[in-house]
Amino acid sequence: MRIDLHAHTTCSDGTQSPTELVAAARAAALDVVAITDHDTLTGWAEAGAAAIEHGIALVPGVEISCERGGRSVHLLGYLVDPAYDPLAAELAKARDSRVTRLERMVALLAADGIPLTYAAVLAQVPPGATPGRPHIADALVAAGVVASRDEAFERWLHDDSPYYVHHYAPDPLRAVELVRAAGGVAVLAHPFAATRGAVILADEVISHLADAGLGGIEADHPDHDEAARARARALATRLGLFVTGSSDYHGSGKTTRLGDNLTDPAVLAALERAGSGSAIIRPASH
Repeated sequence: MRIDLHAHTTCSDGTQSPTELVAAARAAALDVVAITDHDTLTGWAEAGAAAIEHGIALVPGVEISCERGGRSVHLLGYLVDPAYDPLAAELAKARDSRVTRLERMVALLAADGIPLTYAAVLAQVPPGATPGRPHIADALVAAGVVASRDEAFERWLHDDSPYYVHHYAPDPLRAVELVRAAGGVAVLAHPFAATRGAVILADEVISHLADAGLGGIEADHPDHDEAARARARALATRLGLFVTGSSDYHGSGKTTRLGDNLTDPAVLAALERAGSGSAIIRPASH
């Protein structure tokens, strides 16, 4: 069974709609895919309907943008109850903050002579999507300033850039508690991805998250080298956490492909037993 538990759509910073994501997952010979857009659950219904149509199982999820000590931390929340108000309110607060943050980033870039307007950025944001730095990157690509999203992030949009502007993001401990309270399962996303700037967490912090109810660590990820994967697995073993693998797929926004890293079926079964807020969507044949 081929399982990819981290993928994005146009509801946040992916380039494919939820329907297109599911179709791409089927074409990639996946049996299970998760939708994990940043700070939003809006793609669940469309993706669920597409999963039934294409004969693939869908894990409803979300990637929560967190911050601890100036470090960006991403937490995957699977099988949460979409009607749990405290989590919904926290996600809405983060989304609202992103809008004013992007305006300030664009102003800083433009002030340094980089040809960019906020209107051009908004033109890259699909209706209902969560605005984010990838949409600034897309505007720069559209203007011919850079060749790709990756180049835009490497030059101007990374976390240590002088153009980076913070936005509201909950502490990861708070996010873990909200996911658990919503009946979901919390998994720490790509915690040792050195290419993402100031994101690497100390083992002690991850231990505290485990005490709060963290369920797993995403070890097999495109931004993890072999040393990072080994570190994540060793930490998961010590803390009693399960290990996931995924592509962190964004469509054409990144070079990774669906199924580049996979999750063990036994881990999916453990995740499903632990989650009670919503259910994996399966076609009748599954």
